[in-house]
Amino acid sequence: MDDPSYGMADVDDAPRRLSPARSGGRLSPSRLTRARAVLRRALPGLAVFVGMRLATVAALSVWALHIGRHPRTVLGMEWDSLWYVRIARHGYGTVLPGPEGSGIVYHDMAFFPLYPALIRAVSTVVPVGEVNVALALSWSAAVVAAAGIYAVGELLYGRRLALTLVALWAVLPQAVVATMAYTESLMTAFAAWALYAALTGRWLTAALLASLAGLTRPNGIAAAAAVLTALGMHVWSCRREGNAVDRYAWPAAVLAPAGWVGYVVWVGVKTGSPWGYFTVQRRFGSTFDFGHYTLYMFKHLVLAKVSLGQYTAAAVAIGAVTLLVLSVLDRQPFPLLVYSATLIVMALGGAHFFTSRPRLLLPAFPLLLPMALTLSRARLRTVAVLAPTLAAYSLVFGIYLTVVAKSPP
Repeated sequence: MDDPSYGMADVDDAPRRLSPARSGGRLSPSRLTRARAVLRRALPGLAVFVGMRLATVAALSVWALHIGRHPRTVLGMEWDSLWYVRIARHGYGTVLPGPEGSGIVYHDMAFFPLYPALIRAVSTVVPVGEVNVALALSWSAAVVAAAGIYAVGELLYGRRLALTLVALWAVLPQAVVATMAYTESLMTAFAAWALYAALTGRWLTAALLASLAGLTRPNGIAAAAAVLTALGMHVWSCRREGNAVDRYAWPAAVLAPAGWVGYVVWVGVKTGSPWGYFTVQRRFGSTFDFGHYTLYMFKHLVLAKVSLGQYTAAAVAIGAVTLLVLSVLDRQPFPLLVYSATLIVMALGGAHFFTSRPRLLLPAFPLLLPMALTLSRARLRTVAVLAPTLAAYSLVFGIYLTVVAKSPP
């Protein structure tokens, strides 16, 4: 791990070899200078990302108003968004019955605390309403996430691929979630920069960001898994070569999963059971069945007429598994493989709301690296045809998912 270029393939620029920081997590002037330089190089990609998101919001707003709905309600006050806003306003404690005879009980402890805590903190200082703050936080986090995705891509393969990677993330079918009051943007921001910090040996920074990702979403534990993998590789390398292990490695190993574990333990204390969080999830209708429900839905797709959302979810699921295989063949850094594999297992191994699988895979941006590598080497006319097609589908599907579909995004 002292040399972050392992497993890299050169595209246009030589991969930048960033030496591990030894400042105990403090921002030194040289680190700030490097960060500003990365952001300057990322600006074209960020412009594409912001442009795509603004186009989606504009088109969605026009359609929502056309059918008599307020765009802010669509983006910030439906499905999970409503739960986050309610927690920000009133704290935890809301329990609602599900459909009669379903056995489902909706409990707000199923939702992790960092996002609603930030909403409450910011809305207390800037009294513009929790919904507006929730959307502002989500949109801001999406830009930070795109910058982190660029940083990882540039570190591994150079600037051209990094810009392509950000553009691909911007036009994913489920990318509309990045403009909703959901937690995927925030979790991806923490996870992307945690991966970048881990790949460059900044252990405390990586662990802190992974811990914050774990406080944001259930699948935020994937960031901790990646950081712990990188730490394990560092320790193994040091022991093999007879070098001293970085003194920050052991505290980082404890800190990385602390956010996720801390919340699960807190719910256990509140419910009086060490398995309290998982009981809450099960009563919410969300369980882990090792992919049985996912396989059932694929069978259902063949035998019955289903919605566009279900077909897209199936395509994204197949694409994710395929891209993971390609990532392995490309010898992607092992921490990234662990991160992506953890997200895939959690997304496809769970039961409940098949149409939400693409959203659960939105943070798995390293899966896009094989596509970005191919497109960064493709002819201009190929990109000129493919890019608008992907963008158009992302925009149309985003409107369908938020305004037309009857199932949650």
